[in-house]
Amino acid sequence: MKALFLVLNKTEKLDEVLKTFLDCGVQGATILNSTGMGKMLADEIPLFASLGFALHESRPYSYTIFAAMDEEMVDSVIEAIDECLGGLEKPDTGFVMVVPVDRIVGLPRKK
Repeated sequence: MKALFLVLNKTEKLDEVLKTFLDCGVQGATILNSTGMGKMLADEIPLFASLGFALHESRPYSYTIFAAMDEEMVDSVIEAIDECLGGLEKPDTGFVMVVPVDRIVGLPRKK
């Protein structure tokens, strides 16, 4: 089992990304409002205002979406997200990370 995290900077694409998750068979995801480090530093310490621009953080917030899935699904989900967003390598799009999940308690099992 893996947990896939998507930090979505292109917030206007949230509905499309969630539809992409459904189309890929992802059974559920959690969506959090999030703010990047560069934005926080720029707001709190004016000296760091240029850091946000250097890190391409021109948006005030992003969404962090995470979902647990079978390991076999990960590559196809990442590929579908990349296509949906027009390429994750582009600035101000987002990024994906995947981490192992040893145990999940409290989620309904697939039938």
